[in-house]
Amino acid sequence: MADRAQLLLWAHGAFNRLPRHVPSLDVGAVRAEGALESLGSAEELFMLAPFVEGREYADDLLRLRGGAAAGPQDFARADALCDYLADIHRMRGPDPGLYVRRVRDLLGHGECIFGVADSYPAGPLVEPVREIERRALEWRWRLKERTHRLRQVHGDFHPWNILFRAGTDFSVLDRSRGEWGEAADDVTCLTLNYLFFSLQRSGRLEGDLERLFGGFWARYLERSGDAEILEVAAPFFAFRALVMANPLWYPVLEDGVRRKVLDFALNVLAAPRFDPARANAYCGA
Repeated sequence: MADRAQLLLWAHGAFNRLPRHVPSLDVGAVRAEGALESLGSAEELFMLAPFVEGREYADDLLRLRGGAAAGPQDFARADALCDYLADIHRMRGPDPGLYVRRVRDLLGHGECIFGVADSYPAGPLVEPVREIERRALEWRWRLKERTHRLRQVHGDFHPWNILFRAGTDFSVLDRSRGEWGEAADDVTCLTLNYLFFSLQRSGRLEGDLERLFGGFWARYLERSGDAEILEVAAPFFAFRALVMANPLWYPVLEDGVRRKVLDFALNVLAAPRFDPARANAYCGA
């Protein structure tokens, strides 16, 4: 329905701006009880949600990046997030075509690999970005037959979309790009941040952030029983790496960290299977 709404709202305006095109008189919605609701005069849409208390999980990682030691709560929160993903990923999706679409969107959606690559400025980063794009395209053909992996997903499970209250009580925000997809999308989105913040702190994955990274992957593999995720994670890592290394999103990031993030993506894409224990080797750290 959301796809149809997008097409109809676009058509209502676009039909009426092209000479000789049959005009659109109105566009609307059919309510559950059958009533018709006109939307033709709408200029913008909105969604209403309740306000939820909490602090972004990113605050915890920023504290660790600054050199603070991780405490029991840090590991408990990582475990809670891991268990949440393992739980939602148990629900299988209804239509194998949605998996193919998710993999296609990973490459071609304006918010994903092609769109993020387009936003890079001219300069020395363009060549590795082009190579990441080329290698990721090959992965689309490896993944598109694995429709049995279609699962319920969040779709943008990064630390700024997770709000923690006391202890391990949390809520999530801004689910993106569809209800169904690849579990690796969520797991790579979060775990790459442990690497990213550790690279900023010390130039490699080490210490408590390494324990969080390795512990998350080990726990997820145990809880989900999904060893196959290691065979499909690479292009999802690549997408997130392109965001993190992008000067548009992280303008003050050190160049050395930027290159290590891109090297991580290139080396993961070149490997047949992701190995969490080789995170530093993928970065050249």
